[in-house]
Amino acid sequence: MTIDAPAGLAPALRTLYLVRFGFAVVWAVLLFLTATEIGPVSGTLLVLYPLFDVAAVVVDSRTSRGGASVALYANIAVSTLAAAGLAFAVTSGIPAVLTVWGAWAVVSGVAQLAVGLVRRSLGGQWPMILSGGISTLAGTSFVLQAGAEGATLSNLAGYAAIGGVFFLVSALRLRSTS
Repeated sequence: MTIDAPAGLAPALRTLYLVRFGFAVVWAVLLFLTATEIGPVSGTLLVLYPLFDVAAVVVDSRTSRGGASVALYANIAVSTLAAAGLAFAVTSGIPAVLTVWGAWAVVSGVAQLAVGLVRRSLGGQWPMILSGGISTLAGTSFVLQAGAEGATLSNLAGYAAIGGVFFLVSALRLRSTS
């Protein structure tokens, strides 16, 4: 299944993807600098990331006017639940954070993969499809890391940075196809 893109969708997605890239890179640097423990800054960052995802997906959903809406709405719900779960997990320690983050990464990765597949006729969606698949695998890895001795938050920073690069590549590919 593919969608007929509303006029102006590719430029709007390009802008949204560039904003998501910038946010992910800044967030990743800040988390990496504070990742040794869960403190006020890292705890806030951990809850902020899925909330930013909610806002970005709401903008995406409104822009696409129905295209890929089921997966987008599912992502909004899952990211909202992840933010709430992370608000509690940050008080329980790094293993709890990795478990919640990992579960969120798996489910949101599947949603991102689905949206990318539906939108592939727009061009520039292969990075989103790959990112969704990688997110699913990374999420599983985070859940497994939660049980390991010496688990850290640093890998979450790397995950966000890589995700940001996929948004950048997709934005650049949309530019060449619109």
